[in-house]
Amino acid sequence: MVTDIDTDYLVIGAGATAMAFVDTVLTESRATVTMVDRYDRPGGHWTIAYPFVRLHQPSAMYGVNSRPLGEDRVDRTGWNAGMYELAGAAEICDYFDQVMRRTFLPSGRVSYFPMAEYRGGGRFHVTTSGTRYRVTVRRRIVDTTYQGVTVPAMRPPAFPVADGIRVVPPNELPAVREPSDRYVVVGAGKTGIDACLWLLEQGVDPADLTWIMPRAPWLIDRATVQPMPLRRPADIAADHAAKHSAIMGAESVGDLFDRLDAAGALLRISPDERPTAFRCATVSRAELEQLRRISDVVRLGRVTRIDPTAIELDGGTLPTGPQVLHVDCTADAVKQLPVVPIFQDGLITLQPVRACQPVFSAALVAHVEATGPDDTVRNELCPVTPYPSSDVDWLRFALSANAEQLRWAANPDIDAWLRASRLHPDLAPPMPDDPAERAVVEQAATAMAKAQNAKLDELLHTRRSLPPPGPHHPTRREAATG
Repeated sequence: MVTDIDTDYLVIGAGATAMAFVDTVLTESRATVTMVDRYDRPGGHWTIAYPFVRLHQPSAMYGVNSRPLGEDRVDRTGWNAGMYELAGAAEICDYFDQVMRRTFLPSGRVSYFPMAEYRGGGRFHVTTSGTRYRVTVRRRIVDTTYQGVTVPAMRPPAFPVADGIRVVPPNELPAVREPSDRYVVVGAGKTGIDACLWLLEQGVDPADLTWIMPRAPWLIDRATVQPMPLRRPADIAADHAAKHSAIMGAESVGDLFDRLDAAGALLRISPDERPTAFRCATVSRAELEQLRRISDVVRLGRVTRIDPTAIELDGGTLPTGPQVLHVDCTADAVKQLPVVPIFQDGLITLQPVRACQPVFSAALVAHVEATGPDDTVRNELCPVTPYPSSDVDWLRFALSANAEQLRWAANPDIDAWLRASRLHPDLAPPMPDDPAERAVVEQAATAMAKAQNAKLDELLHTRRSLPPPGPHHPTRREAATG
């Protein structure tokens, strides 16, 4: 037997982006929504994330527009001291559960089906009961899974592991009850950074840590992404001026990164190594100092297999054994899939419209869906901004941010929505209240954004026209182990 459902929107998934999208739909329309999700509670990957994970950005910038996350508190202790609180996995899961049970379901316009598998074509079944449903969608299906997040606990290691060798995802670290001779953290993304910091926080001697870092990352200083009033307007203006000066003065892509590093716009873990990755990972200066305590950093590429006595990498080997605990942090959190238009006939495919801000992007897409006159205009207002991966993607990241500023500031409706959105904290210098003065400042900001984009385009074009880089020269650690 199949149960029929009529709804305006069929939303596939109940993760963070799905929740942000539905929240805005409920606020800005009278539409009905059916949410279908495979997990037993809302929150998506947060429901199976490692227990010590925290946001890298302030809680004030995450969640849904209608409900604050956290207590708007500034941490007074720990490595995030002096900055806005960072919600952890348990708090985030509880938050989304409250959004569902205290906002969505009481509205009478949301039907929520956890433990359900979507089969396509508006059909799904509940895995516990087997009950099957067929959905008639009046407006659109909303696919929130296209660029789904993958965490290490979702899949086995991507490399073969010999019997007797211990390889665990970060989720299993809190269950450790006996010390290991050595801890080997594999991966240098956000998860690898979190695993290293957690082990150090638990008192593991940095000398007992090995960090396999296939690509060193450029990092964002979390102090520079704090919303007002914690950050002073003068500090915000100074940061913007320093970044502008770095971009406009750069003679090459390499020179640009040297200038951004010197200005504090980007951070690196090792002062002696030029990073080649950029994934929007954010750290405090205190966390950076902790990471720099780890001296055994291996730069031999990716792990290809772990044998009984050796870790095989692209560029060499490392000794290992059964008394070593390997922590697999190599899951690629966000799929690098082809970009497709967000708005299509009968379908919304959620993707970021602002790099590394998925919930903000989902909320804005919902607003444009509710207010846009047609899909052509909607897609013009919401072009996809792919997640960055390489260092050069920082230039595209900056280009996109400037293009957003120009595009959305020219649209009075979106400009007003941004000013009211909790998920869009004002990280730009504040505008004067006087209309005439405000117009002058906006004109200057527009000119600055256009000038930066022209220079960034020039740097990218120059880089593409250069011959490929020469052979890699191993670091001392690489030469010793290669």
